[in-house]
Amino acid sequence: MTSRLRVRKPVLYTSVLATLLAIAAAFSIPTFTAGKTVTGTGTGDARPQAVGNGIVAPLHAQGGKLVDARGKVVQLTGINWFGMETGTFAPHGLWSRNWQQMLDQIAAQGFNTLRLPYSNELFLPGSKPNGIDFHQNPDLQGLTGQQIMDKIVSGATSRGMMVFLDQHRPDQYGQSALWYSDKVSEETWLKDWTNLAARYKNNPLVIGADLHNEPRGEATWGDGNEKTDWRLAAERAGNAILKVNPNWLIIVEGVENYKNKGYWWGGNLQGAMEYPVRLSDPSKLVYSAHDYGPGVYNQNWFTDKDFPKNMPAIWDQMWGNLAKSGKAPVIMGEFGGKTVDQKETEGVWQHALIDYLKQNGLSYTYWCWNPDSGDTGGVLTEDWNTIDKAKMDMLKSYQAPMAAKPGNNPA
Repeated sequence: MTSRLRVRKPVLYTSVLATLLAIAAAFSIPTFTAGKTVTGTGTGDARPQAVGNGIVAPLHAQGGKLVDARGKVVQLTGINWFGMETGTFAPHGLWSRNWQQMLDQIAAQGFNTLRLPYSNELFLPGSKPNGIDFHQNPDLQGLTGQQIMDKIVSGATSRGMMVFLDQHRPDQYGQSALWYSDKVSEETWLKDWTNLAARYKNNPLVIGADLHNEPRGEATWGDGNEKTDWRLAAERAGNAILKVNPNWLIIVEGVENYKNKGYWWGGNLQGAMEYPVRLSDPSKLVYSAHDYGPGVYNQNWFTDKDFPKNMPAIWDQMWGNLAKSGKAPVIMGEFGGKTVDQKETEGVWQHALIDYLKQNGLSYTYWCWNPDSGDTGGVLTEDWNTIDKAKMDMLKSYQAPMAAKPGNNPA
């Protein structure tokens, strides 16, 4: 398989445009009817907690499965809501919607997990949230990006969703191949993660850390190079986090290339079969892969004469065998596309992948909730209110139960 660079650029709105949209939205308020509302910090008792349907937090790995504190198998079937990693320093869509209404709608679709991307720039003093209609979101006025994250995390968990955080970018301007860049050092990357682990330690539904989004390019696996070996960096970060918060899952994405075999950015986990990540608590290790369709890049397997029957073997090789062999659980952290129409290659691929995940009991967080993902679109359509029914029909074919709100999680 040849290495392909995918061109997915999830952010179409600049901070200036988002701000203008927010101003316009003040004069055209959507009619989506909200359900319950919540407030609070999202902190609570860190001891094992019953969080719904017999599930007891914290989660851990048992072979290739995720299980709760009682050993009951748990699947994460969730969604990405992006924006905090961009120049708005807030989830996108708040120029059109109230944040609590948005979370009500996400929960109403049955997503039991929220993957929440951020950038390290979010935590800098000069990073002022914008692109928010404060008439619809008055409680966000004057908050920092970190404080808005607190609101979203608390709101999601109070609605019975589990949350894991995703270091998606070093700064608002783009993703980085490695876990550090010329703007963000490894030291800062580690410090921000340990700060977050401490901050959300007492909320049992904040379940983990997706350490770095889509390692690629010069990122290696298992070669021992301190500057490029993503496996070693993941061990350093994972063990630092576990010292602060022993309950969190440590979520480690793949790379792009391993032994001259290329795949999607972050999607190649072949190296983990030979060189597994070593954590101080091995039961907290979860791998994550990203997979995309021809709308992102028309890989050669999409034109294979056996498509889509050829796909399970590819998925097994690149990431699925880690779970199937009992090495560790695997989360499909991102997959998505504009169409699920099975008359189109992209639709056939999406249905084939959701079937594979369901058949193997693997977790996922779909990309994405937002309609402003350039080459995938979202579960929401462009009005930021209407659900794409065809996409949701596909995703609802494989959804696990929601977690109930913990009794001592403030709401």
